[in-house]
Amino acid sequence: MPKWLRTLLVPLAVLALVATACGDDGGDDPGTNGETPECNADLSVGVAYDIGGIGDKSFNDAANAGLKAAIDEGLVCEENTDSLEPDATGSNRDDNVIALADAGHNLVIAVGFAFSPGINSNAGNYGRTQFAIIDGYATCGTACGLTNDGLTNVTDLTFKEHEGSYLVGAAAAIEAGTLGCDTLGFLGGQTGPLIEKFQAGYEAGVAATDPNIDVLVEYIGDDVTAFNDALKGEALSTKMYDQGACIIYHAAGASGAGLFNAAVDADKLAIGVDSDQYLLVSAEQQPHVMTSMLKRVDTAVHDAIQAGGEGTLEVGGQVFGMAEGGVDYSKSNTDLMTDDIISELDELKQLIIDGQIIVPESP
Repeated sequence: MPKWLRTLLVPLAVLALVATACGDDGGDDPGTNGETPECNADLSVGVAYDIGGIGDKSFNDAANAGLKAAIDEGLVCEENTDSLEPDATGSNRDDNVIALADAGHNLVIAVGFAFSPGINSNAGNYGRTQFAIIDGYATCGTACGLTNDGLTNVTDLTFKEHEGSYLVGAAAAIEAGTLGCDTLGFLGGQTGPLIEKFQAGYEAGVAATDPNIDVLVEYIGDDVTAFNDALKGEALSTKMYDQGACIIYHAAGASGAGLFNAAVDADKLAIGVDSDQYLLVSAEQQPHVMTSMLKRVDTAVHDAIQAGGEGTLEVGGQVFGMAEGGVDYSKSNTDLMTDDIISELDELKQLIIDGQIIVPESP
């Protein structure tokens, strides 16, 4: 909005509110009683989403939920927020981050590890901007093959995905026993250490529950476009179902939509990731989504915004594990997530929190 128009509209808006208040008959006004909820006008937040963008029903949507929650709580004013999405290949990813910083946002949140190299290179040029990266490794610096060390305005927000994946692996193994099935599957997005954490935890949870179960593994690709290829996700899922897998767990972002299609066609089960995907898929697909590994990206985004507004966002790395409420599992499919399964998973969950179960991070 042009500055002159904003200058004109603000007084008019105030007059309108005064007129409304004077004409109030004293009747019930649920909610705000005519008052605009207070929000932190000192904070300005820009969010750079990754491939798949809002509507991926997974990683980006979880981040967007965190932003919305922060707005609803008044941690930031909605008019002081902005977001950008990359093109299909993510080639303008760094340009989006720079654009948000140039726009004057004092907190820029990047949703995805692929933002790390660019932010590592550019953060020093924006000393008044704080950067937070979901799954980031920018502060790792030269030890991780990046350019700069000692960044003073970057926070990497990471998760113990392997811990949550352990629980859904155990759930899959329990259900496989009920089904008389001895084969499960894992569908990964981009090959590499991050998604291997999901695989490792899942396989460990399966093995601890029933060591006689085999786990088939397929990866969609070796670059970030692997998280936005639902057709290939469906083809690889169908392949594993045809090979005997009765349940497949995915860590493939928007590509996971293909898994849910394949599960319906094969009349078998799937396990979602990041968000409670049972609540996001179609009514036809819901009976086939047993559970989801909840990666609380929404919590990380919300907490980063809160800390940014309070001036307490710590530089360096912050890790969200099971003990911190950063990972969990969903229970929405009550037909499959029985009280007995939930009881077993909650026992395992507490053992992980207590440090009695150490979940591997690599296969």
